Formats: sequence, C-alpha cells, structure tokens
Amino acid sequence: MIDHGRVAVIIPAFNHGVRLSDVVWQVKNLGYPVFVVNDGSTDTTAELLASMDGITVLEHTVNMGKGEALVTGFKAATASCDWAISIDADGQHKPEDVGCLLAAVPADQRPIVIGARLGMDGENVPWTSRFGRGFSNFWVWVSGGPLVSDSQSGFRLYPLPNVLHLDIRSRRFQFEVEVLVKACRAGIPVFEAPVQVVYQKGAERISHFHPWRDFLRNSLTFSRLIFGRIFSIFRWRAR
Repeated sequence: MIDHGRVAVIIPAFNHGVRLSDVVWQVKNLGYPVFVVNDGSTDTTAELLASMDGITVLEHTVNMGKGEALVTGFKAATASCDWAISIDADGQHKPEDVGCLLAAVPADQRPIVIGARLGMDGENVPWTSRFGRGFSNFWVWVSGGPLVSDSQSGFRLYPLPNVLHLDIRSRRFQFEVEVLVKACRAGIPVFEAPVQVVYQKGAERISHFHPWRDFLRNSLTFSRLIFGRIFSIFRWRAR
C-alpha cells in the first residue's frame, strides 16, 4: 500500500501560459506536494508561478528539455517522497486520475505506472499524437522495453529514487521512452492504468513537440538502445 503522504507531483513547464495555472491549481487541490520545474520559459511563467502559494518552484535558466526538468523534479522530491507523479502542463490530463495510477501499484512492488490515455483515436486528437504513440510503442518493445499501449503518455507514477539510478541519457521528450526500456532491463515492472485525456475541438493546445525533429530524435534514441541491446547479447554469449 502506497503512503499517500510520500507522493509528490512533478509538473515540467515551458511556455505553457494560462494552461499551467489551471493545472497547478487542480493538482494543489489534491493535497500532494507540488514541484513545478520552469524549464527556461520566456513567457510569463516565472511571474505566474511567483504568485502561487503552496508549491515548490524549481528554475532552469535556459530550456534544457522535458527529461531534464523531470530529473530536476525527481531529485528535489526524493528528499521527502518515495514516489513522483509526472503530469503535463498543457491541460490534456485530468489530475483527479492520480488515484488511478496509485491504485495500479500491487502490494510490495515499486513499478512505473503509465497513465494510458483513453480516446486517443478521437477526431480532435492531433495526427502526430496518434502516429507517434504507435511508432513509439513498437520501438520501445523492439529495444527491449515493455509492450505497452501508450509509451508517450506524460502522466506517470515513478518510484523514487529508483528512477534516478537508471542511467538515462536522453534529456528531452525521449527521456520518457528511454526510461521504460532501462526500467525493464533493470527489473523494474511497468504497468498501465487507464486515464482520461482532454483534446477539445477548437481549443488552443500548447505543445512543444515538433514532429519531424522529435521523430528523428526518437529514431536516434531507439537506434542507440537497440544497438546497445544487441551488444549486450553478444557480450553475454561470449562469456
């Protein structure tokens, strides 16, 4: 059974404007410690966060990537918490689904739990999200990671400090796929729990995912992981 008093919520933020404010307030109402990592935002994020009470704000002076922001949050939360829940700042997740992630943890296990987004085939979901999810799911598995349905979901539960010991090299969006592969190799279970997703027609969505650039980065990450897996197999056989 997870001690809910030892769970923190990490929100990586980069130029998410008013959406960030809504997400932070909703998460605060759940009663968990909230760590917001301002990853070098150049809009009004710093001023917005300074006006909020009851949260811990961590600053990157320049944009270092989502993965680096998560690591910064994990390190800060480790001092007082055993678990970290990551949630995106763009408003696509329902913070009340935190309970679904926590409920998916079996007794005496310390897994990663992915919030598998329901309704990702809807007409309001960007094609990049639909294609990217299938692309990523397949290559995570080929790289030696778990076979999951939503490897790109940013709504997750991570065990602390375990996740910090996985030697993740990626520091941008690719962190979230590499961590699944490295967790599987390290014997950390990976589970999924269904969560809601919000993609409203005509609603402004702030995303910093650039399809071709980030698909290329994903491909390079998967290539590194696959070659590393092949090398490990040959090295094991040579012993």
